[in-house]
Amino acid sequence: MIFTSQFWLSITFFAFYFSWGVFMPYWNAWLVSEKGLPVEAASSLIAIGLLVRAASTFFLYPAVSAKFPAGTLLKCFTVMAALISLFFIPASGYVPLLLVMVVFSFIYPIIMPMADSMGALLMKTDRVHYGKSRSWGSIGYTVSVFLIGIATAVFTDAAILYILIGSLIFMTAAAFYYTPPVLVKRGDLRRVPFRQLFRSKRFVTALIVCVLIQGAHAAYYNYGVLYLQHLGVSSIWTGVILNIAVAAEIIFFSVADRFLRHVSVPVMFMGAAFAAVFRWSIMFLFPTVTIYVFAQVFHAFTFGLAHYAFIRLLYQEFDSSEIPAAQGVYSSLGMGLSTAILTFGAGYLYDIEPRLAFLSMAMVALPAVFISFWMTKGKR
Repeated sequence: MIFTSQFWLSITFFAFYFSWGVFMPYWNAWLVSEKGLPVEAASSLIAIGLLVRAASTFFLYPAVSAKFPAGTLLKCFTVMAALISLFFIPASGYVPLLLVMVVFSFIYPIIMPMADSMGALLMKTDRVHYGKSRSWGSIGYTVSVFLIGIATAVFTDAAILYILIGSLIFMTAAAFYYTPPVLVKRGDLRRVPFRQLFRSKRFVTALIVCVLIQGAHAAYYNYGVLYLQHLGVSSIWTGVILNIAVAAEIIFFSVADRFLRHVSVPVMFMGAAFAAVFRWSIMFLFPTVTIYVFAQVFHAFTFGLAHYAFIRLLYQEFDSSEIPAAQGVYSSLGMGLSTAILTFGAGYLYDIEPRLAFLSMAMVALPAVFISFWMTKGKR
């Protein structure tokens, strides 16, 4: 096997998103079916976990990335995540599950911004193609969701936890497999003050856009599986339908570097914002399996395009020592805190009428259209 930064980054993304494909779409359903929690209680655990994730990626990740090389951190956090996941087995009742969820959410999600930071850094130092490697993360997610669909149909939802534990062990093994030399060296490690990042108006504006677009996935991420069950879709077909979004994402990331090379970040954000409003609106207007399947294709834009645009902005706007802190802020606010807050609201609306949760997401994404349009006036 030839060890290259490109190959290593692809394996890292595959390993993490394989585990994420278990945790993100199915965890709410597992808490309801296997731990006997009401939907509201399970939703609150998910939302609290997202709040903890926001705090850890905002404060803990930038702090430790200023003291230790990225390769060392990846090994440590994957080992800890695998060990903590074992405590979900004996945990029973709301309080014990809450305690494990808080600790797990403090450690495990940090690996996501860590992988993206390493990708952005390797773009600078080793000239890797981020989109090509990130597409392997989507492939890992696809394989995971497909296996979960089959496993839950055969072994019930009890399989979800054990596949999660197995995937975390796999991710740990991948972390110890090989590390590019630049990620092992201490280099120019230093704590970057947040005020230094927020001096960049482009960063602040892009962050607001991402908070709106990425946060608007809250209803889909946390209630998508339950909504498909509400529509009468079987476990196996649920896995197939969820994979349509990831397949679209894979295609997007595999061609993004080539086709978006000369497209400005603001234009990409505007495209993602329009796609988000359209996607969540049609899911509200047409509550059918056919429309749900059609809307899945737009994940390539509502998530993929917005995420790719932000990674491009980090590459353009900051030097290597600033990227981990900037990535931590993005993951915390754009992927964690906004989703946590909107999960609470979406859960309340879902209990009233499932479709209302998706309508609220369209309304959240709408301001991003106008903000990104304003950004195009200063294209870069």
